[in-house]
Amino acid sequence: MAANNDVDELFDIRNSFYLGNYQRCINEVQKTQPSSQDLKIERDAFMFRAYCAQGKYGVVLDEINKSSPKELQPIRTLAEYLQNPARRETIINTVDQKLKSGDVDDYYLLIAAIIYSHEQNYESALRCLHASEALESAALTIQINLSMDRVDLAKKELKRMQEIDEDASLTQLTQAWFNITVGGDKIQDAYYIFQEMADKYGSSVLLLNGQAVCYLQMAKYEEAESVLQEALDKDNSNPETLLNLAFLSQHLGKSPEVSNRYISQLKSSHPDHVFTRQYNSKEKEFDRLAAQYEPAVQA
Repeated sequence: MAANNDVDELFDIRNSFYLGNYQRCINEVQKTQPSSQDLKIERDAFMFRAYCAQGKYGVVLDEINKSSPKELQPIRTLAEYLQNPARRETIINTVDQKLKSGDVDDYYLLIAAIIYSHEQNYESALRCLHASEALESAALTIQINLSMDRVDLAKKELKRMQEIDEDASLTQLTQAWFNITVGGDKIQDAYYIFQEMADKYGSSVLLLNGQAVCYLQMAKYEEAESVLQEALDKDNSNPETLLNLAFLSQHLGKSPEVSNRYISQLKSSHPDHVFTRQYNSKEKEFDRLAAQYEPAVQA
């Protein structure tokens, strides 16, 4: 949302959030005094979402209460969902009922879609996003379509996103992830986007992992290791960094213990990550099958 004279008062806040510079986003919020109440609420929304991205759900739950602006209530729901795996079914049911009531705005639709995406309930997520005109909704739509191997639909939505704002950082990042999925010569283009964003706004774990994925696909393993170590220095428990390091260690010919160490750290620090859930499921299935071929115990 642009303020007076088309000056985007929240540009640095919004941009930092989208680029994964969450602490910078929070820092920018502290020194930004928007000119309208709507912008103040939007500013605070990015701050609370940045805390969620850092895993600091308690901050969000402490500060957003029933008396807080209604626009911030969906972020409290998101924090509750992320913090309490045991309550997720109840929270999702509440979201379902809220959506059925029709008393929702674009922002609620976006947060609902994020929650459904965590559940890999892509049909419900896309239904929410279809009703939203926000640029971020388009980006998430593309991400979901790529996850579903629907490159054709992602390409169509990316074109629409570029028509809205081709130069926006969010559009550029989405273009980079699309290029990675397409592969081939597009990998180099994706790398340049990540590098340009890092040069212009500063590196982040998100941008470094983007560069690392490009290096991995180009078989530049030493370069990938360098940027992943930098990402690890910024956040030693980021799940994407740990996954990429586990994958990379095998290509570098390191001992199995190295890869297993990264996976163990991921399982410990992110027990609800989609990879962790799938990995644990495969382990249980393997153990079940292996038990069928164990030799019978002799009496």
